[in-house]
Amino acid sequence: MDSVFVMPGTVPAPRAGILSELHQRYETVRESLSRIDKAARDMGLPEISPRLIEDNGTSDRRGPEVQYLEIYAVSLATHHMLVAEGVRPIAIVGQSIGELWALAAAGHLAVEDAARLAVARSQALTRQGWGGKMLAVGVDGRRAQALAGLLDHPHLVLACENAPRQSVLSGPEPLIEFVERVADTLGWPSLRLDVPHPTHTPAMVHAARDLRASAPRVPYGTGRWRVCSPWLGRDVGDDDPVDLVAGALTARVRMLQTIRDLHAGGVDAFVECGEWPVVTKFVEASVPGVRCVVPLSEDDPFEAVRVLAAGPSQGGLFRERVSASAPSAIGRTAHASVPATAAAVTVPASPPPRSAVVPAPTPAVTCVSRVAEPVRTIAAPSVPAPVPLVAPRAQSTPSGLDYESVLDQLRVLYGDFLGYPPDLLGEDDGLESELGVESLKQVALLGRVSDRFDLPDLRADTSLLTLATLRRIAETVVRARAGVAAR
Repeated sequence: MDSVFVMPGTVPAPRAGILSELHQRYETVRESLSRIDKAARDMGLPEISPRLIEDNGTSDRRGPEVQYLEIYAVSLATHHMLVAEGVRPIAIVGQSIGELWALAAAGHLAVEDAARLAVARSQALTRQGWGGKMLAVGVDGRRAQALAGLLDHPHLVLACENAPRQSVLSGPEPLIEFVERVADTLGWPSLRLDVPHPTHTPAMVHAARDLRASAPRVPYGTGRWRVCSPWLGRDVGDDDPVDLVAGALTARVRMLQTIRDLHAGGVDAFVECGEWPVVTKFVEASVPGVRCVVPLSEDDPFEAVRVLAAGPSQGGLFRERVSASAPSAIGRTAHASVPATAAAVTVPASPPPRSAVVPAPTPAVTCVSRVAEPVRTIAAPSVPAPVPLVAPRAQSTPSGLDYESVLDQLRVLYGDFLGYPPDLLGEDDGLESELGVESLKQVALLGRVSDRFDLPDLRADTSLLTLATLRRIAETVVRARAGVAAR
């Protein structure tokens, strides 16, 4: 079976201990982590492997560079696990900075060189210090581009075409806020993306020039596998790696077209080298019925990979993804660092009806699906003056709560938002798989739960989006409030 490995870009920081078992099982994983650690030390950064292997908490020296290196380490380790178990890709695709991970996995770049280039990219973006934002909108690229065109600003552009009904805009923050309001008025779901560095806009030309001038030149090898570039629109050839990374900063990412081209060329399966379904969400939305595998999100990742290696004749991995509430062998504990980002958002098959969008403001500014009364005239702001966002104050809640009390409150909160009678919301109903609540709405709801129960870390728990049920959310709230009470 022809398969493609996909590498996520800027996603939430991996949870502690995620690579513990992979490190024990595979020499190639140990070697790659050691090489990334060495590159980090040489650049004055903390080693990333202790946190990913030992589950020993979070480094006090974290920053965007460390986050990028951790995402890189998880992607590369997953790739090595797949290859060690006999899975061979016909191509590797990366989303945004994930193209760097793809080049290293394919053997075109040395592990250390890819790490150094990722850090150089991050530092160039930090030096530019652009005050931009990225906004995911639940419409196709044509309509998202038309929305940006209303303001006709050179730095407000269509940045990513991820799926038939998900696009990402990048631009100055006040203009992004204005676009949110227009999208809300039209009934288009939207989500502000919490990424360390907004990119894929001409505004990044200064960072691109800085990167070309300051990044270490790295050799480019022949590699073992094809690397397909969604921003170049072709396979990577003998392109200079620094130019590749710098060019992507100002270019549009056409993931939708890349996925469809690969499928048309005979690809039957896409395998994600990451902790959660991110790029594969785009794949499933772009090519209905295609087979997607995310080993690290399975209850038994190693068995999942072995079945994948055995091929479709075994029946196995291309069964429906396991939906279990218990932790896996690798485990599924909560993220507590970075909210949902550009690559982590999925959207509905079509924009929701106007009546399905809640009229009250969303408490969290990281999730924007709020709509006020219909607006007849919207005045575009000038770029220097941001539009103020006022969030209602979170209600207080007792330190400790019992499960049934939390579940009842969740039923009312989710029922009011979705337009369902609370009694019809079963505690084990899958919010996405059975109730059809797409990720944009789930993020909005999780923000409300976070504010209602005074649990700020809850909104960053991406595990509650992947296999979400009211039971899992209620149990998480009860445990978290018990922890607060014990302090």
